[in-house]
Amino acid sequence: MDKITLHVDGMSCGHCKAAVEKALKELDGIRGAEADIAAKTVTVTYDAGRVGRDDISGAITDAGYEVK
Repeated sequence: MDKITLHVDGMSCGHCKAAVEKALKELDGIRGAEADIAAKTVTVTYDAGRVGRDDISGAITDAGYEVK
């Protein structure tokens, strides 16, 4: 398993946190996603053989947030 922490702009509440985590957990190969509103980050544990950084960033963007 690989782990990555991304900076995410636009998260400001519990709904935002839940939306980002849900979008990521729907991807095949994601083992876990934990968003931190205060730090504006999301830490993702994933199987690099099944999902990549571009897929992860795309899911966050598609959910309406910006990956820095």
